[in-house]
Amino acid sequence: MDLGDVPWGVAVVDRGVVSLSAHLLPDDGDVEIGSVSKGVTGLLYRDAVARGEVTPEDLLQQHLPLAGCPAGGVTLGSLAQHRSGLPRLPAIPGMLGRSWRLWRHQANPYGDTLAALLEQTRATKVGRPRPAYSNLGFELLGHAVAAVAGLAYAELVRTRIAEPLGLASWYVPASPAELSAHAVTGRARGGRPVEAWTGEGIGPAGGIRSTLPDLATFAAALLDGSVPGADALDPTARFAGPAVRIGAAWLTTSARGRTTTWHNGGTGGWRSYVGLDRDAGRAVAVVRASTRSVDRIGYDLLRSSP
Repeated sequence: MDLGDVPWGVAVVDRGVVSLSAHLLPDDGDVEIGSVSKGVTGLLYRDAVARGEVTPEDLLQQHLPLAGCPAGGVTLGSLAQHRSGLPRLPAIPGMLGRSWRLWRHQANPYGDTLAALLEQTRATKVGRPRPAYSNLGFELLGHAVAAVAGLAYAELVRTRIAEPLGLASWYVPASPAELSAHAVTGRARGGRPVEAWTGEGIGPAGGIRSTLPDLATFAAALLDGSVPGADALDPTARFAGPAVRIGAAWLTTSARGRTTTWHNGGTGGWRSYVGLDRDAGRAVAVVRASTRSVDRIGYDLLRSSP
């Protein structure tokens, strides 16, 4: 297993026993878990359903100020399964310039506030409901669930996931000023340092940071069902053909008689993967400061069990 000469970490949970391996990544170093944050938002959504705070049929406009625009009529249930008709990103002014700055200077293109995200959403068209991956959808889902609880999304993560599971390192920075002293810098091609992807708007879709030990604890809680909103892991609809199904954010892939439950992530300087073989009692988490996918590494580690 060669993950390169950049910061990386691997956690394996096998029948309750946790093993950690890392390179240039201290135990207290927090990293971007990228779109694994969507999996957390899926858990928070299902936990809110269990609490009776929301239902899958609730419209976004019931919980966020989006009445009178197409996105306001989208249901929370459709958001949780990437079938709302919302595009991958909202109508962001100057996105071409942001993309150029990311490519040229490794700058964060997604530092928007929640107010800016909502303004962009009001100008965004909604297409035909069908399975299609949407960062915007999960941003809105997370902020809607938080609004019902009377909290900001970062507070919702802290009070309903991080504190119950003892994930002291977890946080959702809204700006570079909120990064901890232990934040580990991501890397682009050639090892160039990348500005951290912080932002209030992006939080529910890709803004959570974690240490490797806490990510291992999270994976173990997913595996044993002690995580709040655990039924988010249970697939209830097709997502990509008959072999890939979806619960609330979490995907399941069936192959060769075995089923993997997983979510991956990618930011400007990090790649991540959390996968479970629930039947075998095994979970894997992988993070690497790179733009190269770690999915295959995570999958192979997961499948290395008997």
